[in-house]
Amino acid sequence: MPENPQQFASLNMSEQPNNTTIVAYPVHPNPPSVLQLAVFPITLKFEEVVYKVKLEEKGFWWGGTWNTKEKTILNGITGMVCPGEILAMLGPSGSGKTTLLTALGGRLNGKLSGKITYNGQPFSGAIKRRTGFVAQDDVLYPHLTVTETLVFTALLRLPDTLTRAEKVQHVEHVIAELGLGRCRNSMIGGPLFRGISGGEKKRVSIGQEMLISPSLLLLDEPTSGLDSTTAQRILTTVKRLADGGRTVVTTIHQPSSRLYHMFDKVVLLCEGYPIYHGPASAALDYFSSIGFSTSVSVNPADHLLDLANGIAPDSKHVNEQGDFQANMEQEQKSVKEALISAYDKNIATRLKAELCSTDVNSYNYTRDASARNSTKSDHWGTNWCQQFLILLKRGLKERRYESFNRLRIFQVISVATLGGLLWWHTPASHLQDRIALLFFFSVFWGFFPLYNAVFTFPQERSMLIKERSSGMYRLSSYFLARTAGDLPMELALPTAFVIIIYWMGGLKPDFTAFVLSWLVVLFSVLVSQSLGLAYGAILMDVKQAATLASVTTLVFLIAGGYYVQQIPPFIVWLKYLSYSFYCYKLLLGIQYTENDYYECSQGMFCRVVDFPAVKVVGLKNLWVDVSIMAMMLVGYRLIAYMALRRVQVR
Repeated sequence: MPENPQQFASLNMSEQPNNTTIVAYPVHPNPPSVLQLAVFPITLKFEEVVYKVKLEEKGFWWGGTWNTKEKTILNGITGMVCPGEILAMLGPSGSGKTTLLTALGGRLNGKLSGKITYNGQPFSGAIKRRTGFVAQDDVLYPHLTVTETLVFTALLRLPDTLTRAEKVQHVEHVIAELGLGRCRNSMIGGPLFRGISGGEKKRVSIGQEMLISPSLLLLDEPTSGLDSTTAQRILTTVKRLADGGRTVVTTIHQPSSRLYHMFDKVVLLCEGYPIYHGPASAALDYFSSIGFSTSVSVNPADHLLDLANGIAPDSKHVNEQGDFQANMEQEQKSVKEALISAYDKNIATRLKAELCSTDVNSYNYTRDASARNSTKSDHWGTNWCQQFLILLKRGLKERRYESFNRLRIFQVISVATLGGLLWWHTPASHLQDRIALLFFFSVFWGFFPLYNAVFTFPQERSMLIKERSSGMYRLSSYFLARTAGDLPMELALPTAFVIIIYWMGGLKPDFTAFVLSWLVVLFSVLVSQSLGLAYGAILMDVKQAATLASVTTLVFLIAGGYYVQQIPPFIVWLKYLSYSFYCYKLLLGIQYTENDYYECSQGMFCRVVDFPAVKVVGLKNLWVDVSIMAMMLVGYRLIAYMALRRVQVR
């Protein structure tokens, strides 16, 4: 049960301008256990929670309306969990456990009705930042170590009232409490390379939430896929968190008997309906009292799950005719109906009365009324600049293996070298070949960054949703840090490419012309990357974004001004959408002027501007082309940012 009030008085409390109290953890030679730190207590109540979703519209247009169906996922769920308690939600797959947990965490979008309160108040930004949510799937960066993962989380989520050293010290305590010392310098790992074990990943996920010393901790299947010993360790940690005065709610699929006896309360769901709510130790007695006792000694959780599936103890499904399936389904249906009816008769009324009679003020905790009633949702642990710098550093660490990939470097260097050999010291009289080389510049660095960029946001979608749901940072700081972190590699490779192929190809031997050509290529890279980011952010699907990118590259290639020089008037506008066209024109403008000549035949010189591939694009108004590319750069990135804002944060 919760600790006494004196423990809360030992915390450093600093008043902020908005009168919201921020809890700062005291730092001294022997600080208290992270698990035992006093927290702001939260009594969670949920009354008659109903959640419905619309099924995929299937039907025919008849009478001017669509035939639509609505499915009820949660049907009148009521309950309460107090500080110091663990509430476990049990039920078969599809019974609504995760949906209810998501609703309690304020992360459920859709048609939700009922009443969910936190100390008598609705969900708010203040409650959100006091809530830890551990999803079933461990969403972690694979190339970061355990320590790096927790340190970056601490730097983002803990308040500015703590110094960096204090935040790092807090991480050290969490690592010690969760038993992560042996793997602290090991990478998390992912599908392509082995890292820490599944149990260690789960403890890292819990550790990320422990860093903020949450008042309310929600865990979705924390023991899923773990062996019994590891599951026991995880639940022991959770139990110690609850003993520190936290309110803990967890879904669990099939706990062992020793895990079951760690729970204080149990909610048992059956197809979205509640069939039990009460002390875990009293569940078997309750079901025995309504005629569902078992004659053998079984794991209580197994017995409860059998009942939730409609399987009565010692039931027999086969009759004389052997009609197994029909009798089984009929019996399961009758068992479920009996359990739902018994719940309404024996538990529902008593539970509602208990919720009405329970006063959150009956818990002797030192609390701050302004913090409890605060609905300010724009308070962040760190300011914008700090968020940007932390996210930038984290991004560079995470992608140091991916960005400076040997295969990508080999790809670019080999293409540049092969191109330099093919265009080796092209004579000035071979104008066609020189122009082809410039077009190759614009094509390669118009499409290569585009294909790389479309993967950026779809691959980080789950991480973005997780961290934004926890209120870790502003979207703008994430967006700029994520895109800025890609620049070193995105600009280093084209620089090496231009250095190699420019001089090998025998282009204009002038340093100014070389620098300008290099800048134009980098400009084209940024524009191309911007379009790729926009595609990825809009579609949030790698396959769809890659398909759209391939169509775009084909259109821009054809309409780039080199292959098709006499585009029909009704479709000529495509040319002006192609950044490859503007890059190609700018490169031509750097290499040639309107007064330049080339040897078009032996002893005869012709104007470069009259050459068909040059004449179709022209050499005038180059600053207009620069301005158009600049507008593309800004416009595509704004589109990408606005598309990210549409990503549903739960």
